[in-house]
Amino acid sequence: MSKLGGATARVVKGALKARQTSFRAALTLTNEAVSRIRVLLAQQNNANALKIGVRQKGCNGLTYTLEYAREKQKFDEEVEQDGIKVWIEPKAQLSLLGSEMDYVTDKLSSEFVFRNPNIKGTCGCGESFSI
Repeated sequence: MSKLGGATARVVKGALKARQTSFRAALTLTNEAVSRIRVLLAQQNNANALKIGVRQKGCNGLTYTLEYAREKQKFDEEVEQDGIKVWIEPKAQLSLLGSEMDYVTDKLSSEFVFRNPNIKGTCGCGESFSI
């Protein structure tokens, strides 16, 4: 499937915005992220979920990738929240554990933001991170 055109993802270290639960979920989505993913998936005829991966890129080593997906792969972790599905590739599962995915809009940009308590550092622009 195609990658999200024009979508960016930023990583920040720090406290989570959503409510804390007694268990450690692989990934928690804010209401804003759920709404935006719902809109994006509705625009794609063959997409059943948003797939999150990780690859080596940037000055800090890793960056998240977002793609539309038709089928869940054998070892993908599934997060279903409010009727939308997010599949996490095996290589990204440990780096996302306990993170929160948000969608933030301001006057100049709109982007997905991952609040990840596990990261050790980020680059200046926030696109790459290290664990």
